Amino acid sequence: MSERSSRGGGRGEREGGDSSLRHVFGVNPVLEALRARPDEVERLYVVEGQLAARASGELLSRAREAGVRVEKVSRERMAAMADGGVHQGVVLELRGFKYADLQDILDAAKASKKPALVVVLDGIQDPHNLGAIIRSAHALGAHGVVIAKDRAVQVTGTVAKASAGAVEHCLVARVVNISRALEELKEAGLWVAAADVGATEPMWSARLDGPLALVVGAEGPGVREGVLKHCDHRLRIPMTGQVGSLNASVSAGVLLYEVARQRGSPSRS
Repeated sequence: MSERSSRGGGRGEREGGDSSLRHVFGVNPVLEALRARPDEVERLYVVEGQLAARASGELLSRAREAGVRVEKVSRERMAAMADGGVHQGVVLELRGFKYADLQDILDAAKASKKPALVVVLDGIQDPHNLGAIIRSAHALGAHGVVIAKDRAVQVTGTVAKASAGAVEHCLVARVVNISRALEELKEAGLWVAAADVGATEPMWSARLDGPLALVVGAEGPGVREGVLKHCDHRLRIPMTGQVGSLNASVSAGVLLYEVARQRGSPSRS
């Protein structure tokens, strides 16, 4: 992949945080939120007797340090707050999730002094897939994830749980138009590669070690044709089994690891 020259400094559509409160549940997601965003926490809810002693000790200690009020609730009330998710006896109430700006992700890449790596999601609907992708993106060195404002899942408690708390550390930008965001990333010097089950180019034949946006499509339909037109590469993940494709989060993880392999390290600094 040859170097793409910068064609400007376009910015993504800016979307601030939601004004409503949000709930994060599960021991690890709650701990990560307390570590990363103590100033945004409103209240910690626990079910007495359900938390393991070690987890309870760290949770309560961090809550005290942050000046967070702790309230004991019934299992029924907690199940309602977690919307039926596996809460492990703890729910954290925070202010609405603060989405980043596309430029924030580019700035983070510049500050890291490494080639930019951005994961762009085209219409992901399943919160578990979104959470898993954010987890992989954070673990494998991506500087941020881009999602659509409409017709796509947003960051919820279920997403936070599926990400194992990575959503509290990974920049997530929300944009109005995915195609426009890709053009802005290209203007900033990034190449764009999409996962495409119909592609002929295997992922390892493309140069993925430079500034890059990886596009992963929705469960089932994949990346829309209108979005694929903005991509420099359409990549196939070679498979030998009888199943024709992988789900969105697995595809993202495989592609991210190939990028990490080409860059010489599967970990972030």
